[in-house]
Amino acid sequence: MDMRKDEEMALRLSVVMGAWFVYVGGLKIFSSGLDKFAVDIGNYKLVSEDMAVAAAYIVPWVEVVAGICFMLGILKKGAWFAMLGLVGAFSFSVGSAWWRGLDISCGCLGGTEKISYWAKALEFAVYYAALGFLAWVRWRQPHRK
Repeated sequence: MDMRKDEEMALRLSVVMGAWFVYVGGLKIFSSGLDKFAVDIGNYKLVSEDMAVAAAYIVPWVEVVAGICFMLGILKKGAWFAMLGLVGAFSFSVGSAWWRGLDISCGCLGGTEKISYWAKALEFAVYYAALGFLAWVRWRQPHRK
């Protein structure tokens, strides 16, 4: 069976994007730690301390599971919606911090470097473009002859 070029590109994109989300989720879980991520979430000043802790202990695992599903091509729609939800929540949080002029660490990669808002905006644009392309390739109606 011959794979069309757009389907091959979608497969490669899914593997790369999935691997990236497994990597960043894994960094938060196993490298910098979930306690530090809870502090990073709290720095956005969008949720209570308890909610920040809950999110810090849930979000990285969702990143890892969705990333694995993306890489393996299982639960495609669920993984796609999970990725869209994650990117949407991250975009909202970073955009809110940018709007309010907060000088904080992103928390995305577990480091302490301050957010570069323009770089994050570009990163999110790439995520949205990738997710849009994947949806278009995977769920478009087949052409009738």
